[in-house]
Amino acid sequence: MKLGTLCYLQKDGHTLMIHRNKREGDFHLGKYNGLGGKFIEGETPEECVIREIKEESGFDIVEPRLHGVITFPLFDGVDDWYVFIYSCADFSGNQIETEEGILEWVKDEELLNLPLWEGDYIFLPWLKKDGFFSAKFIYENKKLIDWKVIFY
Repeated sequence: MKLGTLCYLQKDGHTLMIHRNKREGDFHLGKYNGLGGKFIEGETPEECVIREIKEESGFDIVEPRLHGVITFPLFDGVDDWYVFIYSCADFSGNQIETEEGILEWVKDEELLNLPLWEGDYIFLPWLKKDGFFSAKFIYENKKLIDWKVIFY
């Protein structure tokens, strides 16, 4: 089991995305993703998302908003992933380059036109809703085969 975070930084009608196009063998190669990553032992979800955003973008985030949790059973064919989904509009610092891909500020109305994981097209609109969600997205061979969600 792997624990992780995803965060979508938002500013002036744009969302910061990473185009995963730099590392050969990257499971996410060619896809656009939010920023985030795996927990370090002992971290809370908030500590993880704050650290990951700093490492991947150079930005210091303040009060990230937790929208929900998504379970990805055997997402990579090896591990179940439990991912805490955040957004944040309050941040400071200077954007840096990252080894995983190219950071791009994408117009919000263009997000769903990017090459995303199939489930992202479903859950990204949930970030505009009030409340909390718990979802499960089941992939086989990088294809979404089923999903479900509960909103609280």
